[in-house]
Parts: sequence; C-alpha cells; structure tokens
Amino acid sequence: MPSIARMIFAFVFLSAFLASIEWLAFRLLTRKFQMQANWSHIRKWWLILLALIWIGFVINGFMWPTWRSTHPKLLSVLSISFFVIFIPKMVLAMFEMFEVARVGTFGAINHLSGSARPISRQSFLTQLGFGAAAATFASFLYGVTWGKYAYRVERVLVPISNLPSEFKDFKIVQFSDAHLGSFVDTPGPVLEALEQINALKPDVILFTGDLVNMRADEAEPWIEPFKNLSAPLGKFSIMGNHDYADYGPFSEEEREASRKRLKEIHGEMGFRLLLNEHEHFERNGERLALIGVENWGKGFRRSGDLKAALAGSDADKLCTVLLSHDPTHWEEEVMDGKAPVELTLSGHTHGMQFGIEIPWLGVKWSPSQWRYARWAGLYREGDQFLHVNRGFGVLGFHGRVGMPPEITVLEFEQA
Repeated sequence: MPSIARMIFAFVFLSAFLASIEWLAFRLLTRKFQMQANWSHIRKWWLILLALIWIGFVINGFMWPTWRSTHPKLLSVLSISFFVIFIPKMVLAMFEMFEVARVGTFGAINHLSGSARPISRQSFLTQLGFGAAAATFASFLYGVTWGKYAYRVERVLVPISNLPSEFKDFKIVQFSDAHLGSFVDTPGPVLEALEQINALKPDVILFTGDLVNMRADEAEPWIEPFKNLSAPLGKFSIMGNHDYADYGPFSEEEREASRKRLKEIHGEMGFRLLLNEHEHFERNGERLALIGVENWGKGFRRSGDLKAALAGSDADKLCTVLLSHDPTHWEEEVMDGKAPVELTLSGHTHGMQFGIEIPWLGVKWSPSQWRYARWAGLYREGDQFLHVNRGFGVLGFHGRVGMPPEITVLEFEQA
C-alpha cells in the first residue's frame, strides 16, 4: 500500500476511534447533567472544547512536519491540550460502557423474569466515572506542567561477579532519550537537571541514545549545556532509533546530512560517540571494557553490530559494560550468555511516560509492559544485568504521569 494511502487509512481509523470516544463521553455527560438548569451552558462549553480539540488534532496530523520548525510553541500547546482534555474523556467513555453493560444486563434479567421494575439511568458508576475523569485531568495537567521536569535520581547497586577490586566503587551516571526537539528553547529545569548530573560526581557519564526526535538541528541550542557535563574518565554516547532522521519527510540526502551533523554535535558536546566500537577504563593496571553499538531493536532499525564492537575488546576476560539503546537487543543477542557482557545499559521505552510505581508495595505498572518485557529499572538473568533508564525527555505526549524523568547512578560491588 502506498505511503500516502497508509497515512489516510491511519487518519480515518484514528478519527473514527476518537469520535466513538467523544460520543460515549458525551452520553455520560448528558446522563449526569441533562436535567440540571445549567445544562445548556455545560453543553455549549463542551462543544467549544470539542471543536478546539479536533482542530488541534487535525493540525497536529497535517502540519506537524513543517510547524515543528516554524511554530514549535503553538504545536506544543496543541499537543498538550489534546492529551490533557482527551484522556479524561477516555475515562468517561470507559465508564459509559460500564453503564451500558449494567443497563443491558438488568434489562435482560427483567425481560427473562417478566419484571417491570424500572432501571435507573445512572448509578454509582456514573459518579465514579466523573471522579476518575477529574483525577485523570489533574494528573495529566500536572504531568505536562511540572511532571515532565520532576527529575528523579535513581540509585542502583549492581553486584558483578568478576569485578576488579579497583572498580568496586566505580560510579556511572546514565541518562537516555533526551529528545531535545520536544523542548521549546532551553527550559531552566532541564538545565538544572544537567547541572545535577555534575553534582553527582560520576567517574563516567554515559548517554544511551535518542538525542533528538527527527533532525540534528534540534540539538544545536543544547551544545554548550551538554558540553559543560564532565567526568574524570570522560563522556560516552550511542545512537538511538530517532537519531537517524528516519521519521521525517526527508530525502536520503537530507537524512545523511542530519546523521553526519548529529555525529559532529556529539563531539562538540564532548561525548565520544561509540559506533559499534569499544573503549577501556584502567585503574592501577586493572581494566574494564565499555562497548557501544548503534541502534538495534526488535521492530526498529538494526544498525548495531555487536560482534564488530566486541572484536579486540577482551570482553571474554574483562568485566564489560554494553551501551545499547533498545532493551530487546539484550534479550536477543546478549542474555543467556550469548555475549560476554555483565551489564547492559538501555533506554528507549520511556516507561511510556505513564505508569504507577510503588516499590515498597511491589507495584510496578505501565502500558510499556504490553510492548516490552523489560521496560524500566534493573533486570537480572544469571550473572548478566540489564538496566533500562526511564528517559530524560519526552516524546509525543509532552508530559509524564507517574513516570518521572530519570538520571541513574549505577555503582558496582563485588558479588
């Protein structure tokens, strides 16, 4: 199917889905407020918001490739408004479906039993639906205003069986998925988060991919702030799936130019970009290997070449850390001893920027788990570890709800 046909089909399908959500949400609204004196005002403002949201949806769908450069602030406002208003409507729609099921069930029971007992048009479910929608609205409003800047430092202790004694206090700071194109200008909270990385006094700083959304020029305003990051043993980075200019309406020449410029920007930021390569850290004659591969993901670009990166690294003799953007690479080519790597650092999932985590209750949930078996935090299989960073920036939905942006401090200990 031609690309334009796929786009039209996707737009029509999504429009139909959104329209059904609107219809169900409006049914619940009508049931709740139709008999009240101010119903006409409620309906008027609902319809005004409905029109604005759909205008924003259409603009995002058709104008995003050009407006991302010419009108980034307006595009950001439209995107944020859509999510903040529409997600609560999905909650209303869900409870309306519950109400329909309730009325249908009791109607069938009455029919079978010959009862003429009336069925209430609204129940506790209706009240609960509006309460849940209000809580969802408040959560998403927080997520797009302060939540996306609520940077959290996660401290992770990794027990390594063959860790050289000279590296037992080795401190890594990992951050990932900056998606600098999602920030309009250079927001102060993001600059403060970068300064916080330096305050952690790491031995080495590792960035695990997706510096931009679509094109290298998104990173230009950030060169100096990233250049100011420092660590005694240096800064190292890899490419993520968004760093190849694969997702925009670009010619192959434009894509190649963007990739070339982005690699230059990594250098100007002071990062050693590992393109299927390796480095070594040395302390008093003992060494640790660092491997970095290009993006390799299940269902995504597979430019990573782990064998080439490992060649000559002595990874079979040394404690080895691998940087690979997509955690599915660890599952496919590292886990279960497929490669001599003790710790792999990834990102990519963002924890879907939405979820619930209450460690002391053992609660850890996100829609991300429907796509990725390992989507956030530290995982272990035998003597091999994977850490998935929840991401530093945002993509698509310009907010975070229950899934704060993350800076990870990883420290080694001898197992």
